[in-house]
Amino acid sequence: MANVNIKELLDSGVHFGHLTRKWDPNMAPYIYTERNGVHIIDLYKTAAKIEETSEALRKITNSGRKILFVATKKQAKDIVAEKSKAVNMPYITERWPGGMLTNFVTIRKAVKKMASIDRMKTDGSFDALSKREKLQINRQREKLEKNLGSIADMTRLPGALFVIDIKKEHIAVAEAQKLNIPIFAMVDTNSDPRQVDFVIPANDDASKSIDKVLSYVTDAIAEGLAERKADKEKSKEAKEEKATAKNEAKEEVAAEETK
Repeated sequence: MANVNIKELLDSGVHFGHLTRKWDPNMAPYIYTERNGVHIIDLYKTAAKIEETSEALRKITNSGRKILFVATKKQAKDIVAEKSKAVNMPYITERWPGGMLTNFVTIRKAVKKMASIDRMKTDGSFDALSKREKLQINRQREKLEKNLGSIADMTRLPGALFVIDIKKEHIAVAEAQKLNIPIFAMVDTNSDPRQVDFVIPANDDASKSIDKVLSYVTDAIAEGLAERKADKEKSKEAKEEKATAKNEAKEEVAAEETK
């Protein structure tokens, strides 16, 4: 369970919302006050929502499903890539590929194309191509890697989406809604939280704020993965013990029969 420290959230600027004139009225329950024309988010509600979100994400990862992180804004890209890689989760930090979820089969074909180019380079068939063909294939490989390299291991639709800035990533949100994929998100005071299943009211523009919230989230994911690994090992041990007991019983019966 995430043990959220309010002072850490405060120090990271998680409480700073947008200008009051840019607010979405549906965010009213998460707003504490207004200061100098800027809305201030209620950090106690943020902390409660981080804990709720962390618990849900822990359960999803424990079940073996992937969480797809989406953040293409400049101040979030590097943080999301780093945090996602640390827990071996897929992420999109470049342009959202249209149909990424709703046309997942086509996206998988593009990822397989990347793998087939890599095979060409290892089996020697790439060397037989002309200089121009090599250049074209290398460019294609670079483009695919940039846009889809981070989801190469995602062989099926994700168990959930974690989005930073639902206004910017509205296409991703719409696709997930269409497929009933749960949406988790950092939601600032200028966005409509009704589009999201698990809302974390927070400043989604400052890198320190994004980093802090993601630290709690990815810690919960790591916990879920560790629990899944431990459960698998227990199950394996139980099977081995059962097989050993069965073999011992057979040996006892065989020994009795030979007497």
